[in-house]
Amino acid sequence: MAAQLTYVLITPKALYKARVGNILSRLLSRSGLELLGARMFSPSVEFSEGLAENFSSQELTSTFLRGALPQAGNHLLALLLQGEDAINKVSCIVGDDEHMDGRGETLRDTYGDHVLLQEEEGEVPALYYFEPAIIAPSRREETVGGLQLLATFSDVDGGILDVSDQFPAGAKLEKTLVLIKPDNFHFPNTRPGGVIDLLARTGLALVGMKVHQMSVAQAKEFYGPVLPVLESKFADGRIHWESIISFMSGSRPSELPEEEHHLPGNQYSIALIYQGEGAIAKVREVLGPTDPSRAAHGTIRREFGKDIMINGAHASDSPESVLRETAIIRIEENNFKSAILAHC
Repeated sequence: MAAQLTYVLITPKALYKARVGNILSRLLSRSGLELLGARMFSPSVEFSEGLAENFSSQELTSTFLRGALPQAGNHLLALLLQGEDAINKVSCIVGDDEHMDGRGETLRDTYGDHVLLQEEEGEVPALYYFEPAIIAPSRREETVGGLQLLATFSDVDGGILDVSDQFPAGAKLEKTLVLIKPDNFHFPNTRPGGVIDLLARTGLALVGMKVHQMSVAQAKEFYGPVLPVLESKFADGRIHWESIISFMSGSRPSELPEEEHHLPGNQYSIALIYQGEGAIAKVREVLGPTDPSRAAHGTIRREFGKDIMINGAHASDSPESVLRETAIIRIEENNFKSAILAHC
C-alpha cells in the first residue's frame, strides 16, 4: 500500500491545557507513522467554516469548528502524519463523535469531553458540552479536503503566534527556541512528546512548531561558535565539531560536496517556540545542563540524554541567541504547506 498523508487538529483547549506532548506521544508510538509537518494556526471565520463543512459527517465536530473555533484568541495546532494506511490508523487512535465514552482507548476518550444532561426516563439526553481535544478525518474525502484547506490558509492564518493577551497586562514576555534533537526520531516513539510534556511545567505558551531537516550549511552556522572552543580544548577539536554537524544534519561537512551543503539533511528535529515571562530561563531550567549525567532528576537531558552531544534537546540561552538561531533554521518558513503540496 502506498504511503498516505493525513492530519490531526489539536484544539485550543488542549493547547492551553498543555496536552500536546501526551497526544503526540500516543499518535507516533501507536501508529508508527512519520511526523512530516507541524504548524500553529489562529483560525479565521473563513478557515473555520471551511473545516466545519469538511467534517459535515461528524455533526458535533462540525458544530464545534463553526462555533467555538473562530473566537478571538483561539489557536489550533495542525500535525501532518505520513505512512501506510495513515488515514485509518490515525482515525482509530483519535476517535470520532461516536466514540468518546470509553476508558482511554482513543485520544478523545482521554482528553475530550462529551457531556450529556440526562433527561427523564424515555427522553433523549440533551448535549450541553462538547470539547473534542483532537480532530482527525476518518474518510479520504475529509482528508483531501482538509489538507487543501490547511495548505490554503497556512500562510494567512498560520505561523508563529503571539499570545500576549493570555498573560497579565504589563508582564515582560519573551519568546525562546527549543530544538528536539534527531536522537528522538530514530523510529516513531514517545520521546518527542515526552520532551514537550516536560516543557509543559514551565507554564509557557507553545506558539510555534516546525518539523525541520537541518542542512549541513545551517548546522555549520548554528554550531559555528562551538568550533573555536573545541579547537582550543582538543587537538582533534574540528573532528568533534564535524561529529556535531553530522549528528544534526546527517553528513560531515568534509565528506559532502560543497554544493550540497545547503540541501535539507536526512535527520529530523522539531523546532518549538514558547512565549511567556522568563521563557528563556524557565526552559533552560527544565532542559538541564549539557552533560546528562549532571542533570537533575525530571529534566529533559536527564530523562532523554545520553552524552554531551546526544542530549535530547537544545534551547536558546539569550534573546540574541533566539534571534540568531531562529533565523538560521528559518522558523517562519512554511514547509508545512510544501509538504502538503508535494504529496498532493
